[in-house]
Amino acid sequence: MKSFLTNIKAHFGDGNYEGDEFGGARGHDGRGLPTGLPNNFMFATGIECSNPTIDNGRTRRDMLAECGHYDRWQEDLALVKSLGLKVLRYGLPYHKTHLGPGRYDWEFADLVMAEMQRLEITPILDLLHFGVPDWLGNFQNPELPVHFAEYAGAVARRYPWVRYYTPINEIYVTARMSAKDGVWNEQLKTDKGFVTAMKHLVAASIMATQQIAKHRPDCIIVQSESAEYIHELRATPSPQITLDNKLRFLSLDLLYAHHPDGDVINYLYDNGMTRREYDWFMAGEPPGYQIMGNDYYGRNEKIILPNGEICTSMDVLGWYNITLEYYRRYRKPVMHTETNVFEAHNGPTWLWKQWVNILRMRDEGVPVLGFTWYSLIDQVDWDIGLSRKVGKVNPCGLFDLDRQPRPVADSYRQLLEEYGQITIVPHGELFEVTDAPATLKVEV
Repeated sequence: MKSFLTNIKAHFGDGNYEGDEFGGARGHDGRGLPTGLPNNFMFATGIECSNPTIDNGRTRRDMLAECGHYDRWQEDLALVKSLGLKVLRYGLPYHKTHLGPGRYDWEFADLVMAEMQRLEITPILDLLHFGVPDWLGNFQNPELPVHFAEYAGAVARRYPWVRYYTPINEIYVTARMSAKDGVWNEQLKTDKGFVTAMKHLVAASIMATQQIAKHRPDCIIVQSESAEYIHELRATPSPQITLDNKLRFLSLDLLYAHHPDGDVINYLYDNGMTRREYDWFMAGEPPGYQIMGNDYYGRNEKIILPNGEICTSMDVLGWYNITLEYYRRYRKPVMHTETNVFEAHNGPTWLWKQWVNILRMRDEGVPVLGFTWYSLIDQVDWDIGLSRKVGKVNPCGLFDLDRQPRPVADSYRQLLEEYGQITIVPHGELFEVTDAPATLKVEV
């Protein structure tokens, strides 16, 4: 009896069968710059927009100003476009835009948003990045959730085409640096101040999301949070470090209505959270499609030596292991929302290491939706956490402050050319009903 292959060869030839290019062995494998289709993996960068105050509120650290973005915003957006990127984490200057209850200055925001729309760049709109307008004071203000919700609703009304939002960037870091470490804004160093800032920030994020959802019921909320861990090298772990390693989850626990451990709940009650407030947070999740964004820098991990000395561990667990812990806790789709290194010559290697982490996570079946090199241009004074106005340039951007490419820009472009058209999840084209044929032939 003849083999069935003999008949196939007689009718269709020996390989390269007509029709197989539509998602079969001869289909597309995900190479090429991003297309911007909804099922594309979201490759992004961000424009550094932190604006906390220091010196007891007397000095504003406005990174959009210090990095030259107010004067060179058109050039910066063109750089995003030139790399082939379709997604940009972008923060409107909250302290300049929200002038008071019901009062706004949209002049700068309107210009930038119109250009972004013209360039077909999808913004993940960042509404609060470490600071508030002077008239709101700081994060100890119990009126923050109401006023910030009003602002978020106004933004959603003014830019109805925007779907992706980060209502409040790195809530945990914001509360810790402002009220526990004494560096920014209220500059407190108390547990009560930390808990107060935390509950006001999370409540503001929830209320803002509700106002956004009124105008965009299909809103996608990318909650960017710092992925951290402290390694304590002592035979008997200290209660404080054990608690600190749990408090890193606190913002997401409150945001996603996930009950913390008992010692954390006791800590909250001991430091000013009422049972009524706690029950309000645990009532349920905020609206919209929720994405858990994890920011990871090697300096996020710290090692405490037996003698109490602290050193930066740089990538002991790494983004993969730390984020996997967060994912198992919340079961939310994941995005790598920030990373960089301060040494420009190490940028390309760090980029590829982060990408290996993402590929490994996707191989485990965890839905990783996007990756962000943060930021587009170099930053200023982040080696000291903006604590003093020194003006030292941190060469961590894709481009320097003269808008010339760093080595990592070439590496990112190479990464985009190789993987730019992979889908959000392997075979993700299945989950978007369009007239387009299936294309991907490999799982990445």
